[in-house]
Amino acid sequence: MNKIILATTSPYRIAAFKFLGLEFEAEGSMVDESQTERKNPEALVRTLSQLKAEAVAERRPDCFVVGMDSVGCFKGKILEKPKSKTEAFERLKKLSGNKFEFYTGIHLINTSNRAVVARVVKSELLMRKLSEKEINQYLEQDSHYYTYALGFDPLEHISSSFIAKLTGSYNNILRGIPLEAIKSMLSEAGYQL
Repeated sequence: MNKIILATTSPYRIAAFKFLGLEFEAEGSMVDESQTERKNPEALVRTLSQLKAEAVAERRPDCFVVGMDSVGCFKGKILEKPKSKTEAFERLKKLSGNKFEFYTGIHLINTSNRAVVARVVKSELLMRKLSEKEINQYLEQDSHYYTYALGFDPLEHISSSFIAKLTGSYNNILRGIPLEAIKSMLSEAGYQL
């Protein structure tokens, strides 16, 4: 059986991937994301997931390499990871009571036969109206707010109560990986489940 290589060092993605019950290794891609055009969220995650998968695939023969990238989008603007607590506060204040999107690109390469399967999964969310006190409370609870594409963790802390409605992949938003897409993509690429 060929190995699965997850092209990331993200502890969140690694932990989420374990839910699939498949043996895998994780390896960073070292892709410079800053050089990618950031106008269209779907195109961005498609491009970055491909670059990450290809970078690792070059080094790993006879494997299934999975590259991923995620980004939030609000009113047509891509949401980068917040660089400060002030930026995270302003982000959550803007999202409060509003709809926004979360995109994850997945690029899978079978390095044995160069088969490629790629998808973009979109989840639409509605955040309930938040008070400034709740936002501050969350930012005090979670010192990792700056590591999330949306600026908050929808699975832990007080922020687990922020989402009022979700349309699309549950796992995409809660785990950062649309797990339900991964196994079918592996099968399409020739992995024996």
